[in-house]
Amino acid sequence: MAKRDYYEVLGIDKSASADDIKKAYRKMAKKYHPDVNKDPGAEEKFKEVNEAYEVLGDAEKKAAYDRYGFAGVDPNGFAGAGGGFSGFGSADDLNDIFSSFMGNMGGFGFDFGGSSRRSSRTQAMKGDNRYLRMEIDFLDAIHGTERVVTIDVDKRCERCHGTGAYSDSDIRTCPTCHGTGRVTRTSRTAFGMMQQVVECPDCHGTGKIIDKKCPDCHGDGYVHKREDIEIKIPEGISSGQQVRVQGYGERGYNGGPNGDLYVEITVRPHRYFTRSGNDIHIKVPISAIDATLGTKVDVPTVYGDVEMTIPAGTQPGQQLRMRGYGAKDVRSGSKGDQIVEIEVNIPKKLSREEKELYERLRKDKDKKESVFERFKKNFK
Repeated sequence: MAKRDYYEVLGIDKSASADDIKKAYRKMAKKYHPDVNKDPGAEEKFKEVNEAYEVLGDAEKKAAYDRYGFAGVDPNGFAGAGGGFSGFGSADDLNDIFSSFMGNMGGFGFDFGGSSRRSSRTQAMKGDNRYLRMEIDFLDAIHGTERVVTIDVDKRCERCHGTGAYSDSDIRTCPTCHGTGRVTRTSRTAFGMMQQVVECPDCHGTGKIIDKKCPDCHGDGYVHKREDIEIKIPEGISSGQQVRVQGYGERGYNGGPNGDLYVEITVRPHRYFTRSGNDIHIKVPISAIDATLGTKVDVPTVYGDVEMTIPAGTQPGQQLRMRGYGAKDVRSGSKGDQIVEIEVNIPKKLSREEKELYERLRKDKDKKESVFERFKKNFK
């Protein structure tokens, strides 16, 4: 494919100053650098930008290019750079570009690990947490319960205490990385020679070499087990809340403790009770006579039946509160209330005697202004 004009590549014209050329190069190099731009063809454009700047950023090469075009410069100058960073402009230019979008990397000896990260890999670290879901009944959530689950877990070896060695004298500092857990690797890339800090291949980042391994864990520091563990579900837990079981997460690093197991609770719905926050709701049906005259009924609660007074004249849908009969708050320990919604049951079929009673009651009501008549007056 024919080469594009170098000025076109950098998006400048021939009258551009040296500073303008440098600014354009930095802008285009940042735009197409493979570590930033993952689009197809970005790497080729990055090479093209560097080739253009290698010529236009050099006063003698630029003069030759301006006079003779591509014939005035070595057509293999970029490809024949022979390694190093000769094909990328000056070292200061490239370091400024990398620093602007990758942070301070110490010149061209790029340390992608970072000193603090290197040191942490050689220290004991807690393992990651694990998560699972558990479904329980509504009343079990109210009163609390216990569940046993079987789980595979890596436990720290009791014999070597997680070191993986037969004895402390069998542990020595890695001679390759001198205990840092990291080594510097130099490699030739399409962009020149680069240095990268990587995990030590001999000690695998631990900074230690074990001469004689522990016979129980075979140098791993952990023993794989399948255990039955008891999950204690606290009283009053609700859907979405979690129970923490310490030490049953993923294994630690370099002898560090295991992470924790978090069990997320899902509560199955109840046939009659519903929960809103710490309040429990229930609908209770009563007869029209009891709603009119008032009565006492044994209302079901999550703690058993409790007698409640239905006042005379209670209306359909009216809510009555039973204080302290709700769910227990897991954190504060206080209990919510039970909200009782009254459903007035209107009979669809009546016996002869019941019908006669209702007819007599209606005749007595006819002597007074009815509820419907008062309602109609509001529209006149």
